[in-house]
Amino acid sequence: VAADTDKSRKKSTLEIGAGTLNQLQFEENSLPYDVIEPFKELYENSPYLSKVRNIYNDISDVDPANRYDRVTSIASFEHITNLPEVVAKSAILLNQDGVLRVSIPNEGTILWKLGYTLTTGLEYRRKYGLDYEVLMRHEHVNTAAEIEEVIKYFFEDVKSSSFGISKFLAFYRYIEAKSPRKKKAEEYLNDTVAKQDK
Repeated sequence: VAADTDKSRKKSTLEIGAGTLNQLQFEENSLPYDVIEPFKELYENSPYLSKVRNIYNDISDVDPANRYDRVTSIASFEHITNLPEVVAKSAILLNQDGVLRVSIPNEGTILWKLGYTLTTGLEYRRKYGLDYEVLMRHEHVNTAAEIEEVIKYFFEDVKSSSFGISKFLAFYRYIEAKSPRKKKAEEYLNDTVAKQDK
């Protein structure tokens, strides 16, 4: 996710789902750096806190006039219940030449399921006597394929790569999206608001 940062130019960044702020150790020249993280307990003692300009609870709290060179997210998009809205707002918040950079578990594929079933799943069953897959169904509400489809709807140029043999036999997936379709994003958000008003 941080491979596009270098010392030649500072890049304004918004990270969605920043957690403990551990990504900041890789973000050498991402300035200013804003984050979205509703769980204060995760970052309040972070040594990277001083590098963050603004902390938001939700993407709707970000000033719509803000523009970023980068919007990033690591292992968060699979948890977001209103993902199309978040991706649409990301498209609007990006500069026209900006980039959305997302890393996600390859949820919804056999290798990812085998991975957690034979590791955390076994430990969870041994410790609590419960089925870890039930928890995962509530925790990971979006598959990797669904996430990629949503991103493709709001961005013209989308590329993905996988940590594994292919998209279908991999543990993680990285998605890079350029050329935000801002008009489509605005139309989607306006329709969403209109439906909520009814």
